[in-house]
Amino acid sequence: MIDPRDYLAAGQQLHGHKCPAMPLGLRAGAAAMNALGVERSKDGQLLALVELGEHHCAHCFADGVQMITGCTFGKGNIQALGYGKFGLTLVDKATGRAVRVVPKAEAQLQSKQTPFFIAYRQKGIPASQVPPEVVAPLIEKVMGAPDEAILRIGEIVDHPVAKPLEHFASFVCEACGDMVIETYGRLVGDRRVCIPCEGRLRAEAAG
Repeated sequence: MIDPRDYLAAGQQLHGHKCPAMPLGLRAGAAAMNALGVERSKDGQLLALVELGEHHCAHCFADGVQMITGCTFGKGNIQALGYGKFGLTLVDKATGRAVRVVPKAEAQLQSKQTPFFIAYRQKGIPASQVPPEVVAPLIEKVMGAPDEAILRIGEIVDHPVAKPLEHFASFVCEACGDMVIETYGRLVGDRRVCIPCEGRLRAEAAG
């Protein structure tokens, strides 16, 4: 069983400040992993699909998911679906099994009625500047609550994932000298270049 408390300190260090949303991502990720019976992704064994959108405070949730599941931007096994929601679907690539975990709306609404949100965050004060005595009770509530109090854990479903190919071939852009993965190369005349240089060279030629 994955214990989210084992990842709290590291998650806060990664995230950069203390808030309730990152721990909620830890809890959701742990619940999904425990439901599937999987370990943390050392390579690309898992795929995390987070339903977050843009321009809202809940992106902290994704850092918790990354920390505990091992699904990271660098590994390419976490995707933002852009729904503006707080759900997480975790997929075990080896079996094609998946589970969706969603923080309960009522628990989130209660959290938004606390001084952390009303007196600080909604007034534009960064989370890192909220006094510890204000945020600590929220974090403890998230970390200490039973799963059923704060999460809705779905049924295990089939979610087959095609194995992506890793690209190792690369070249040096003949315009800027940067290393480029081969599949992103572009031809401008007889020069093999990167995407930004293609745009610049074509603009120069047109101007």
